[in-house]
Amino acid sequence: MPDPPLNIDRIDASRDDLFAALAALRDKLSPQGDFVSEAGRRRTIEVFGEPLTPQQVVERICRDVRTRGLAALLEYTSKLDKADVTAATLRVSADELSAAHRAADPAFLQTIRRIRDSIRRFQEAVRPRDTRLDLPGGGYLQQRYLPLARVGICVPGGAAAYPSTVLMTAVPAQAAGVPELAIVAPPTKFGANNPDLLTTCHELGIREVYRAGGAQAVAALAYGVEGLPKVDKIVGPGNLFVALAKKHVFGQVDIDSIAGPSEVVVIGDDDTRADWTAADLIAQAEHAPGSGVLVTWSRRLWEQTADELARQLAMLERGDLARQSLEDFGALILVRDADEACRVADLLAPEHLHIATYQANRLLAKIPHAGAAFLGPHSPVAVGDYVAGPSHVLPTGGTARWASALSAADFVRSTSVISYSAADLAAAADDLRTIADKEGLTAHRASVDIRLNQSS
Repeated sequence: MPDPPLNIDRIDASRDDLFAALAALRDKLSPQGDFVSEAGRRRTIEVFGEPLTPQQVVERICRDVRTRGLAALLEYTSKLDKADVTAATLRVSADELSAAHRAADPAFLQTIRRIRDSIRRFQEAVRPRDTRLDLPGGGYLQQRYLPLARVGICVPGGAAAYPSTVLMTAVPAQAAGVPELAIVAPPTKFGANNPDLLTTCHELGIREVYRAGGAQAVAALAYGVEGLPKVDKIVGPGNLFVALAKKHVFGQVDIDSIAGPSEVVVIGDDDTRADWTAADLIAQAEHAPGSGVLVTWSRRLWEQTADELARQLAMLERGDLARQSLEDFGALILVRDADEACRVADLLAPEHLHIATYQANRLLAKIPHAGAAFLGPHSPVAVGDYVAGPSHVLPTGGTARWASALSAADFVRSTSVISYSAADLAAAADDLRTIADKEGLTAHRASVDIRLNQSS
């Protein structure tokens, strides 16, 4: 039986509406917050008694958790996750964590340790350091960096278990010196009840793991509930409801980002293999939702990749999910030349940019906007997802135009330190007086004059 055709967008640069098509693709990759499937609509009516939008659902949940605390968290966990979690079982016990670790495959533990060490080496290298500038009169200026006191980490647990998410969020925080980490994961076999997830937490020294997911877990981290103290920052991926909840609580706490579907843009040429390219696109699409976009000036690669996608999807365990993602969020884009490929990629500002060519560095110089760049045919996105060292928590939906990859720098806060001597103050006094007079803030001037024993 022939492989079923793949109904993926095929965009040719010769079309007059190229940039309109790209704008539509960018819109699809951003979390909109106003769409719900029919199944989701029925579930919303079942839980809330009315057909709320995802935004309204999140507002309702956050309000309830903020006002009713633990009772609301447990109630939503029961209704939405169909799990019987109590005040006594909300937090995974120390015995459960250590039991999972003792029962773990030694080879898995060694893998976790090697990945932890790779991440830690990179994150410690990019961690901000204090800087100091000495002043001529003997004083100094300093920028001091201190770790956040407490961070909450969201770990998904719906369709698969994600120990990699623990590693890629917790280890950068630990490299920054954060003393308290709290993991929240749904009370499912892939979430807080998953032995591999618990093993990873225990191996990293994380002792706070809670059976809670979705918007209700985000709200609990932001506001604090009985048995789960509030945090200073919330990081980690999740579904649309998690993303909207993080957006809702921002300002009460800091967050890393508001993420849409995972995405990759692959740039290929005549030397790029179509089978490798198809595998790279599918690897992101299998996140479900996930997006895979090819940008190429090779008609051969453009055509052969479409055939390879259909062939490989038919062979994969999660092929149906990846197929749906590619049809919803994917595209194969044929451009005129390498320069146009760079312009298209930069316009999309993708989460993952894979330049699968042998002149990758030359092309990267023309694409300033990407969450993470993978250079050459032997640098698939999977190495960044799992083992390389930079965090796989990245800006999506075009937000790489202004947002950055999660790193140790996101887990510190900076404090300015100003230490002036009498000589430094005297040297700066005239400029300070001029600005204070211009702004009419005479007390500012007086606070200097009184120290210099001068009148206005």
